Formats: sequence, C-alpha cells, structure tokens
Amino acid sequence: MAGGGVIRQLLQRKLHSHSIVPSVSSFFNSKKGHEEAGSFGEKSLRALALVGVGLSGLLGTAVVSASDEGEMFTRPGKLSDRFPQPYPNESAARFANGGAYPPDLSLITKARHNGQNYVFALLTGYREPPAGISIREGLHYNPYFPGGAIAMPKMLNDGAVEYEDGTPATEAQMGKDVVSFLSWAAEPEMEERKLMGFKWIFLLSLALLQVGYHRRMRWSVLKSRKLIVDVVN
Repeated sequence: MAGGGVIRQLLQRKLHSHSIVPSVSSFFNSKKGHEEAGSFGEKSLRALALVGVGLSGLLGTAVVSASDEGEMFTRPGKLSDRFPQPYPNESAARFANGGAYPPDLSLITKARHNGQNYVFALLTGYREPPAGISIREGLHYNPYFPGGAIAMPKMLNDGAVEYEDGTPATEAQMGKDVVSFLSWAAEPEMEERKLMGFKWIFLLSLALLQVGYHRRMRWSVLKSRKLIVDVVN
C-alpha cells in the first residue's frame, strides 16, 4: 500500500531524528521489523483516516450550525419577480371567486382589443344591475365584461390605499396605476425596444443622406456623360 509506505518512511525519519529507543533502527532493519513496520503503518493510516473523518464531521457540523439551519428567508422584491399566488390551489381560488378560476392577467392589455382602456373600464365599471336584469348570487354586474356578469368583486374603492406623495387615492387614480403596471408587465422591454428603434432610424437617416449625396453629386456626372464613338471606315 502506497499510503502505508509513506507513513512508514515518516515514522522512520521521526524516530531516527529523536532517537527515542536505541533499538528502533535495528528493529526496522530486520525482516520482522519490516513486517511489523508495515502493519504499524497501515494501522497508523487507518487511525489518520478515522481522525480525518471525525474532523470533517466536526467541520460539517460547524458549517451547518453557522448557517441559518435551513430556515426560509425573504429577500427584497424585484420588479421582475412573479407575484406570489394568492390561493394555495385551484379549488380554493374557485371557491373564493364564485366558481370562476382567476386567469393570468400579465398579458391582458395585449390580449384584448384596446386593452388598456378595456382594463380601466372594467375596474371602474361596476354598477347596480338595471331594471329587468337579474344577477345570480356570487356574480357582480359590470357592463364592460362580456355577458355583464363577472365573478370578481369590485376591487377599487376610494381611499383604499395611501400614496406616499399625497396623491388622492381615488378609484380612477388607482385604476390608472393598475393599468400602467399591467401594460409594463405585458412589455417590460418596450422602452428599450423603442429607444433602439429610434437609434436605428437615426443611423438609417444618415445613411440615406449619404446615398442621396453620392447619387446626386457623384453618380449623376457619370450617368449624364455621353460617349462618342468615332468609327473609322
């Protein structure tokens, strides 16, 4: 075993340097001494291995105890994060919304014709049902929703939130903010895309001017030039 040989050599050097027992050198020089040294080296290797395992276990325990012991933590939110689900499962969501399952509204402003105005009108368009129209229990009347009956109750009410800058928390203001956020969620890269488009239009305009200049001042001379061929008979 290579490890046993290394351990045996280290032990020999250590014992020779300290001269603990005078007969140790002769012991290792004999055949029996070599066999005993080999077994002693293997035992030493096993002991070192056990010590190493023990130390790694202690270090691992220290690392685990130094961490937060597997407990969950909450980091500050980002605009790109997904909203946490308000309901634990689909059944709970349907039960809380009169049997209707709430859809994903991240693309609602793109999925509906005139989407921004549609969402704003839907959020602020809850009314009492007119005479002759009955709405079953669990639904709410909203003329901007297809069919006029929607399971989602009215979510916006005056004074429901408080703006840090003192903006009046009216129903219309909150509806506008919701629509602005949903528009951003549908196209978070819209501003960067429009800025890139403006840059390309600017560069293409410069290229167009260069082409017009060369066509008018350079190529027009060559185009209008006449070649006279003098044929010698």
